[in-house]
Amino acid sequence: MLATDSFFMAMFFFLSGLFVWPSLAHKAPQVFIRDRLLRLGLPFAIAAFTIIPIAYYAIALRQHPDPGFSAFWWKTITVGPWPSGPIWFVWVLLAFDLTASLLYRLSPRLLDPINRMSLRGFERPAEFFLFLLGVTAVVYIPARLYFGPSHWFEFGPFDVQANRVLLYAAYFFIGAGVGAANFNRGVLSADGRLAKSGWGWVIATLVPYCLLWVLITIKREILGNPPVLPGWYEASYGLCFAAFSAAILFAILAFFLRFKRSGWSTLDPMQSDAYGIFLVHYPIVLWLQYWLFDYDLPAIVKASVAFVLTVALSWAATAALRKIPGATKVL
Repeated sequence: MLATDSFFMAMFFFLSGLFVWPSLAHKAPQVFIRDRLLRLGLPFAIAAFTIIPIAYYAIALRQHPDPGFSAFWWKTITVGPWPSGPIWFVWVLLAFDLTASLLYRLSPRLLDPINRMSLRGFERPAEFFLFLLGVTAVVYIPARLYFGPSHWFEFGPFDVQANRVLLYAAYFFIGAGVGAANFNRGVLSADGRLAKSGWGWVIATLVPYCLLWVLITIKREILGNPPVLPGWYEASYGLCFAAFSAAILFAILAFFLRFKRSGWSTLDPMQSDAYGIFLVHYPIVLWLQYWLFDYDLPAIVKASVAFVLTVALSWAATAALRKIPGATKVL
């Protein structure tokens, strides 16, 4: 959990950003905005009013088994809390896309400095890594010190973790800079040095990851797990967090650039349905956990059953939804 929480959302924003600038270059502003609203805004709105209340109703029943779903739904959207669950990523990505559209209209060459860094990264990926680490540490550490590790901005279903919103923006726009031009001659080139890397990035990943666990141990065993941690601790944790996020991104990219350039993967059949699976999986996994709660089974068995059934049912639901006329333009 520590590993995935520390990098995978930042990586998703980076990967999303890679394709923004070329899309803006080939589409009229109104077409780009229309496409993003259709692909991101519409699913978020539908999910916020349907999928998310259905998902959290399973939790509500465990706490208070009396209220019916209609009463729970009405309270959720009128009184709150109205959590967005995992779909917070969708509205934040839409906000970044709309911001990118505005910035592109101001200057299509705005991200050229990042693209030049990417070109230098063809031969010297470590320089680009240091650039990524420097930028993300600068935006993340002060936000962590100010907001703390777990505060969220919340306005209806529009949630985002306060100390990470600038971190995610940095990953998104740095990704956009990499993808803006010269992709085949930049840091992510299949012929570049990153694609030829060995175990160096794995080591670069393990060092900050181990330091994160050292800091967690210090918090629990030495500091006594206080509700408010000293500034030096939050700053140190923030630096290790930023270093781990950047290093594991490079390690994953290096692996796929080196070993997965072509050929068939067992996950290939899921590609067209992946976005839909992401949107519909949350109520399925929470209701499966609700159902499994009363069974006296080992945790690994429950986890395995929930995982397999979540993938199968989410995939089946997405495949069914995509058969609705016009749904493939959204899902």
